[in-house]
Amino acid sequence: MFIKMKISDYIVSFLASKGITDVFGYPGGMVTHLMDSFGKQKDHIVAHVNYHEQGSAFCACGYAQTSHLPGVAYATSGPGATNLITGIANAYFDSIPCLFLTGQVNTYESIGDLKVRQKGFQETDIISMVKSITKYAVQVNNPEDIRYELEKAFHLSVSTRPGPVLLDIPMNIQRQDIEPDELRGFEPSPQRPVNSNALRDVLKALETASRPCILVGAGVKTCGMVNEFRKLVNHLGIPVISSMLAVDILATDSKNNYGFIGAYGDRKANFIIAKCDLILSIGSRLDCRQIGSNKEKFAPQAKLIRFEVDEGELSNVIKPDEQQIVADLREVIPWLCKNVNTANSKLYSNWFNVCNEITKQLATQESEEPNHIMKQISHYIPDDVVLTTDVGQNQVWFAQSFDIKENQKVLFSGGHGAMGYSLPAAIGACYGSNKNVVSFNGDGGIQMNIQELQFVNREKLPIKIVVFNNSALGMIRHFQEMYFDSFYMQTIQNNGYTVPSFEKIAAAYQLPYFCIENEYDCKAEMFTEDGPAIIEVVLPQTTYVFPKLAINKPNQDQEPPISRSVYDYIMKL
Repeated sequence: MFIKMKISDYIVSFLASKGITDVFGYPGGMVTHLMDSFGKQKDHIVAHVNYHEQGSAFCACGYAQTSHLPGVAYATSGPGATNLITGIANAYFDSIPCLFLTGQVNTYESIGDLKVRQKGFQETDIISMVKSITKYAVQVNNPEDIRYELEKAFHLSVSTRPGPVLLDIPMNIQRQDIEPDELRGFEPSPQRPVNSNALRDVLKALETASRPCILVGAGVKTCGMVNEFRKLVNHLGIPVISSMLAVDILATDSKNNYGFIGAYGDRKANFIIAKCDLILSIGSRLDCRQIGSNKEKFAPQAKLIRFEVDEGELSNVIKPDEQQIVADLREVIPWLCKNVNTANSKLYSNWFNVCNEITKQLATQESEEPNHIMKQISHYIPDDVVLTTDVGQNQVWFAQSFDIKENQKVLFSGGHGAMGYSLPAAIGACYGSNKNVVSFNGDGGIQMNIQELQFVNREKLPIKIVVFNNSALGMIRHFQEMYFDSFYMQTIQNNGYTVPSFEKIAAAYQLPYFCIENEYDCKAEMFTEDGPAIIEVVLPQTTYVFPKLAINKPNQDQEPPISRSVYDYIMKL
């Protein structure tokens, strides 16, 4: 005799069976059955209430980035579902595994084939809206399909290149009874085996190169291979350059780490890429912010070998003669660790001398006051802490100047570049990691999901919220200074943009408040005391992010330009 079970109960049991401990959402009419089911199983999985569905979606991203399980967020139909879309796009572009569950109107209320805009209250075709930013999105209209669709969606979210999936479930389907043991399941297709011949060619290229380097991207984090990658770096013994999203893969003081490349990257990293003769691109899609607007000026002397799990990314050809290897890093990195000749690392001592000389020549380049403050803050944050950043100048100051320790993990909103990401991502990361979190924000980004401070207060989460406040939308203000004759439309006070008192905001949300006006105001207790706090860094309105790449220049020739004698000397090394 088969035991019957309500579908919403089955969904919650399925999530708990996969090891998911926390999900995020907002109440709504079309998810009341799902909410009820979460409540009945709260000893196994906890559903947390956000104060906006976008916050729920970003929480799911932060949870996934730290737990290596899919993050889960739910919302009701109509505005609830559409409010998830920014977070769905963020998960898609940054390859974050997430399962989004949306309620939908009863099937007998739906629009069907009618030529009307809407039939049921809050009825919205969310599937059509998210098709281009999900790996899989489907409406479940047959109760007998629920096991198949859950298993398929879950598998697709984590397999090959991870990403978001969405199941839209009408309310009358959620409340129907099923017999779980009679449901059909999903059988995944076998994965493509690693091409060992192609990998042997990589080893040969390493043996003949005199100036090789690794360009590592966030894909190494996404597939959970950070520790294995560190072993590979030790075996290879060659310089490592990262994308901005991968700055935490190696600790800042690692002997092989020479910083991150790109428009706002480290000068030394951009010079090293310009002078190397072999690049192993591992986990990076080589976007235009990394290589510059002119592909021909990117690493002109180097052979490029690209490892990519998503064959579609290889259609963006960087070099005409690049070697493309379609493979999963979860197979590639262990294979290379096992087969690389560790004796080859001794061949590269001259190359390391060049890299170190480049570093020395550029060590005295001036940086901005926010960079000094960021570096000082980094000294007070313990090793075993998760760090989140928002989007804008605060993000770049962090990437450029924060001294990352070996066990720290950094979460960015990369490809989508969503302001308002840091705070809710920090909440998700807190539950996904069971660690303390420090959330870095600008005065603009923090206001986009400022309501989630109530979540932090309600749950007394160990999250320190740092707000770099220049009372301006600083990155756009700088852009207007450069290209619009300093006409600061909508970016500064008295011209359309203002900020609140963050001290009063902290008081309203009953959170401790600290203020930093220079690097000497930073104190360890601001970041190490128990519980949440808001830490405001007060800056002048005129702030900059330097170095910065100008259009059509090679990556290593950033603004403000260094002396031509130093530039020429480095290029001749």
